[in-house]
Amino acid sequence: MNLALTVLNITAPVFLLGAVGYLWVRLGFEYRLQFVTRLAMSLAVPCLIFTALVETEIDPQALTTLTLASIATYGAITIAAWVLIRLMRLDVRTFLAPVTFGNTGNLGLPLALFAFGQEGLSLAVIVFAIMAIWSFTFGIWVVSGGGSLIRVIQEPLVAATLAGALFLWQGWSVPMPLFNAMDLIGQMAIPLMLITLGVAVARLKPQKFVLGVFLSVVKVALCAGLSWWIADYFELSPMAAAVLILQAATPVAVTSYMLAEKYGADSDAVAGLVVLSTVLSVLYLPLLLAVLL
Repeated sequence: MNLALTVLNITAPVFLLGAVGYLWVRLGFEYRLQFVTRLAMSLAVPCLIFTALVETEIDPQALTTLTLASIATYGAITIAAWVLIRLMRLDVRTFLAPVTFGNTGNLGLPLALFAFGQEGLSLAVIVFAIMAIWSFTFGIWVVSGGGSLIRVIQEPLVAATLAGALFLWQGWSVPMPLFNAMDLIGQMAIPLMLITLGVAVARLKPQKFVLGVFLSVVKVALCAGLSWWIADYFELSPMAAAVLILQAATPVAVTSYMLAEKYGADSDAVAGLVVLSTVLSVLYLPLLLAVLL
């Protein structure tokens, strides 16, 4: 009973904030998705990543190990997802990114914070940073059919990650007034992302139900299994391993839909994956947390 209550306390705020966004749209209120998404992804989330990395107190060896494990995890997931999609004769441009990348920002960061506290959030930011860099480089290259290194570097998420990593590595500090301002901006990120997730799900129209359910289930099994094996291989600490597995097993990110829409992939199919995998996450994330705690 105590474990069930703990898991409920962790997951309930995440889905309640998502429900706020969902109900907001269903009640007919205005929500400028493009503006809020740009505010979150260009300002709030970069500030969250930068401040979290700057104030992270992790043993350098443990930090290096988690970074390498995250790189290995997403590399393995990418290869496995590509093989699966080719065997099923699906469009790689449409399905590779959704199967590979999870909602590590909107769901993964809040879950890590509620489950493991500030230390868990710091670990989750590292995993999220690796995923974000891979997503905004390789992910865009796959969906669009080509990419630009200059454009990647100009992404605020990537710039904040590189800057935060440099400050963490050198042990530099930020003037307190500036740090406090960035910290306040960063605190907007998690509520904004969760409410925006609910708004986006409310507006999506899922298609291809059977295929979406199948790929959603396979994605969870694939990502959780590979990340679990890699965490064991790298001998991560119990908390670091749990955060890595939790981040990798998150449902399909809304950004996958946005990229598919922008670059002309089958956005309806991706929308279906976003909705179905997010609904399924209500069932499997509490179970996964119960195992990891």
